[in-house]
Amino acid sequence: MKREMFSEVDRNKRHSIVLMGIFLIIIVGLGFGLGAIWGNFYAGGILAAIIATIYTLIMFNSGDQTILSISKAKPVKKTEYPHLVHTVEGLSLAAGLPKPPKTYVIKDSALNAFATGKDPEHASIAVTTGLLNKLNRQELEGVIAHEMSHIKNYDIRLMMLAAVLVGIVVLLSDLILRSMWFSGGRSRDRGNSGWILLLIGLALAILAPIAVHLVKLSISRKREYAADANGAILTRYPEGLASALEKIQHDPDPLVDGANRATAHLFISTPFKGKKRSAKWSTHPPISDRIRRLREM
Repeated sequence: MKREMFSEVDRNKRHSIVLMGIFLIIIVGLGFGLGAIWGNFYAGGILAAIIATIYTLIMFNSGDQTILSISKAKPVKKTEYPHLVHTVEGLSLAAGLPKPPKTYVIKDSALNAFATGKDPEHASIAVTTGLLNKLNRQELEGVIAHEMSHIKNYDIRLMMLAAVLVGIVVLLSDLILRSMWFSGGRSRDRGNSGWILLLIGLALAILAPIAVHLVKLSISRKREYAADANGAILTRYPEGLASALEKIQHDPDPLVDGANRATAHLFISTPFKGKKRSAKWSTHPPISDRIRRLREM
């Protein structure tokens, strides 16, 4: 088991580097597309590479705070939610983490939670007030143990980078599409080559967000199953998490304004309710399948 855990940690560290490389390539490609529209193909790519490198380094060290801010998560005092803080501290000790993750609460009636950070020493767990109000002790422990597993296996680094890097890709894609409205004349003046570059820019702007979403899908689904299993092992009570997921599954409330498409894959369950999504395009595996697997352990 320890050997498998260490191999998973090493794999996640490698994947984080690969992920940053993939995003840098996509962003530089978008920069070339934007440069083609503005009339300077190479300048756009070089400028995008510089900006992307600086942005990635900043987000690697502060991306978790950006995500917590977007999610409207507030730090918890032990006097406010003593049971939550004690649960996080106890399970972090059982998981062998160097120190307990920082604890946050999102004031929302939806049942949800997520973990974020760059490593176990710089990690945070956020839960909604709806989760605290509707889950019993064992169910809450199951959810926290699930998030603790994401932290221990360095899933949080990979998932954080995916969340924060999505933003710049979508921004550049949108900038390319908007710029096309003002560049038609210049492209015609350059002849066929201008139109070709313009079409390349358009293709990049359309395909880049799709590629980013596919990357997110490859990251999150498998890790949810693994975190469920490891969380159940940590509490030694799979039914706690299974019962919590059952309540989450039947919870009708969406997370109103604490999540978006860039951060949705971080949560234990999709924060968007009432929207029918194809299972192939969902960032999360079906909850019913997760519950079944837990009850078969």
